[in-house]
Amino acid sequence: MENANLQVPLISTIPFVLMLLAIAVFPLFWNHWWKKNKNKLIVAVVLGIPIVVYLLMNGLDAILIHTVVFDYIPFIILLGALFTITGGIYLSGDIEAKPIVNTTFLGIGAVLASIMGTTGAAMLLIRPVIQTNKERVYKVHTILFFIGVVANCGGLLTPLGDPPLFMMYLRGAPFTWFFHFFPEWFLTNALLLIIYFFVDSYFHKKEPASALKLDRSQIKPIKLEGKLNFVWMAGVVLSVAFLNKQYLPFIEQNHYYAFIREAAIISMAAMSMLFTTKLLRTANNFTWEPIKEVAYLFLGIFITMVPCLLYLEANAKHLGITSPQQFYYFTGLLSSFLDNTPTAVTFHSLAMGLGQTTGSLVAGIPEELLRAISLGAVLFGSMTYIGNGPNFMVKAVAEENNIKMPSFFAYMYLFSLIALLPVYIIVQLLFVN
Repeated sequence: MENANLQVPLISTIPFVLMLLAIAVFPLFWNHWWKKNKNKLIVAVVLGIPIVVYLLMNGLDAILIHTVVFDYIPFIILLGALFTITGGIYLSGDIEAKPIVNTTFLGIGAVLASIMGTTGAAMLLIRPVIQTNKERVYKVHTILFFIGVVANCGGLLTPLGDPPLFMMYLRGAPFTWFFHFFPEWFLTNALLLIIYFFVDSYFHKKEPASALKLDRSQIKPIKLEGKLNFVWMAGVVLSVAFLNKQYLPFIEQNHYYAFIREAAIISMAAMSMLFTTKLLRTANNFTWEPIKEVAYLFLGIFITMVPCLLYLEANAKHLGITSPQQFYYFTGLLSSFLDNTPTAVTFHSLAMGLGQTTGSLVAGIPEELLRAISLGAVLFGSMTYIGNGPNFMVKAVAEENNIKMPSFFAYMYLFSLIALLPVYIIVQLLFVN
């Protein structure tokens, strides 16, 4: 591996940079063209082919195959299963949109995000939250905090919670290791919920009396359908937790068993499709397009990032990023403007390249660096719409319901820089040192 690293020139990282720039820039300037998933696949293939050719010509085919087979495929299978199962859970109703009710919704989402993933929790709760607040005039702030809490910070406790954590799990971090983030998870979400409660209380007092009267009159009890899907969700959780080499050593000894976890996860998704009525999924506005989008984009990302990861491993010692604080903020910065999953993988490779073999190691790198990378990727993914996949999905659902969301930059200066960043700095001061 070391010799392979030395052969990789910096210019080979250009397709990876272009892939991330496409994800960041195309939705802003060519949104109509970019909305079509086939165009995302075209971009992924066009940028991926030169890297495939380069790696094959330089004898690095084994690394390419390992990345696709043991990183990309498990990643997509997990996200696809979570998407399928949560798409069969339908939550409806309309209750009075008081600040305590809205804060409770977000708090529940913070818990569910680590169980069913930030995407699953966000898609399950965003429509009931919008329905509950539809009579209110001031509701944009609720969607913004929903993105921060449910679509990002809530997913910090398990590798199912947010894709960057699952990638660290695939690199050797034990499932239970992520439970150690409970203090960070609790503090971050508690602070955001407290801030939100006061903000929502302020806007609730500004609501016209007619809006509040209408809100109190339009009441429908909360109703949960598709409960059997929680059984399949539990099956996915148990598969990720226990069907690995930590508990089943024979998986590493025989490659025929390498995908026993993925087979179990796929079976849970199949059960969900089999036992969930089509009518319920229709009510949930369930389509395959969002997971197709993820699959196409990340195919391009995983292939084009191979030279980048090899380059970072080979040159890590010369880049000057060595402390947990640096890993936290640099991972956070790139997670804000790119996508937090490839960013986390990139900085893990950077940490691997430092060559530290003493002390407490998790996933092959010092534990304090892995904590910084994981925290930075998950938390800062909420700093922009493009930092984490669910952010744009929540924005799109809100706009479908005639809620005028802030622009890309307005999201930052009206919300994330003033409400989220101070909390993330507190987290660093207390936990990353």
